[in-house]
Amino acid sequence: MDRRPNYCGRLLSAVVLVAFGSNASTNVCLAAVSQETETATESNLNSAEPVLKTPNESVLLATPFEFPLLNDNPSEPLDTQILEANYQKPAASKSSPTYPNVQLHGFFQADTGWFGQDAVNKASLAAINGVPNGDLQDGADFRRARLSAGGDVAENIGYFMEYDFAFPGRPSFMDNIVDLRSFVGDSTFRLGYWRQPFSMDALTSVKDLTFFERALPFTFVPFRQAGIGIYDGTEKGDYTWALSAIRFPTDFYGGNVGDNGGYGTVGRLTAVPWADDDDQRLLHVGGAYTFADPASDIIRYRAFPEFAVVENNLPADIVPPGVPNLTLPFADTGNISAQNVQLFGGELALVYRSLYIQSEAIYSHVDQIAGPTVDFWGAYARAGYFLTGEVRPYNRKAGVLGTVTPLCPFGTCTGSGAWELAAQWSAIDLNDQNIAGGRMNNVTAGLNWYLNKNFKFQFGHIHVFLNSPGFGDSDADITAARAQVVF
Repeated sequence: MDRRPNYCGRLLSAVVLVAFGSNASTNVCLAAVSQETETATESNLNSAEPVLKTPNESVLLATPFEFPLLNDNPSEPLDTQILEANYQKPAASKSSPTYPNVQLHGFFQADTGWFGQDAVNKASLAAINGVPNGDLQDGADFRRARLSAGGDVAENIGYFMEYDFAFPGRPSFMDNIVDLRSFVGDSTFRLGYWRQPFSMDALTSVKDLTFFERALPFTFVPFRQAGIGIYDGTEKGDYTWALSAIRFPTDFYGGNVGDNGGYGTVGRLTAVPWADDDDQRLLHVGGAYTFADPASDIIRYRAFPEFAVVENNLPADIVPPGVPNLTLPFADTGNISAQNVQLFGGELALVYRSLYIQSEAIYSHVDQIAGPTVDFWGAYARAGYFLTGEVRPYNRKAGVLGTVTPLCPFGTCTGSGAWELAAQWSAIDLNDQNIAGGRMNNVTAGLNWYLNKNFKFQFGHIHVFLNSPGFGDSDADITAARAQVVF
């Protein structure tokens, strides 16, 4: 073995020390140059700091400075390679956050659907909606197309803004909020326009819906409203609670006017009384309450058949004459003059490995101004099963079921993605006392294909059993498909 000193190595060591200061560890120089002797090599490796492994298991020396790999081109001087290498600051400096910051996201849902109705159903829809023709048209539509931005403006202050370009407002407000974290203890104070803490189904992201739309009881939910709120939960998420004070009702742009009431309060409490260590088996229970005094002294409930397409009729000659340009509501109370309304909700969900079950019931108690108190109700039960072995995750902070991630995304492994079979029954009753809004039961079967976490296809069939005042029982069928991309 040649024991002669490595003068090039010593020269390079001097260059590194001059370039980066005397605080640079000798381990850097020793790692960057050829070792002078076998003894020196063994000594340096033994005295080096612990090694770190990257995800692909390559080993890096944990030195104060890390260099990219140098160019192997022998025609380029070694000192030039070092000077052109990107210097990386210590990890402590890299991790320091800057404010404000932002992350951009979005998604869209492209739908197509085919409708079949019996003669009574067509006549019922025409009468309910005051249109000459209740024959629903087949069609295609972008159900949702959203862009969002979120981040922090300070260490404990976050924000989120989302707009939809498929809703009638084009764009319409979605969630627009600011959060003050660690407000009282670990609680978060919220200000803005957002989905109120009522109903597990309503609080589940539309990107994670098992079917095309939320179930029929969603008709009652005081969904997005402007106001203030506070929410918190235990560290492990065994319990969550949320409470808000709102202006009611709020339009698609977050606005509300009126000095005759127009206020409300919403609250929700959830618990996980039983779960295993990895949440592959879990039981969720929850309850919610709302009291609202509408600004206009008007309450109206309209129920749609859990799928819809809309053509905005611009220009006017696109839609065939004499037919609806959108999916009509199947049940409608009309305007109810109301002093106030109270809502009571109950939730139950079970995750048992690849099977999950979710159910809710919502009860609406309306105090009419010039009439008797009326009560309406709705309920649903759904089940889903993953043929490919996935487990529907549970979001403990929000108290809802979360996003499915395929075990074997399309194009990798066997290339199958995740396949889910699902079924649902839902019902709503809008008849009581002097209000005859109709009753509806839906039975739905679905097949979902998750190619990966960000792209899925949904296929489903809905059979609608409708009972309308003056027309009696009727039936309708809807077959639909959706493609969803999240980015």
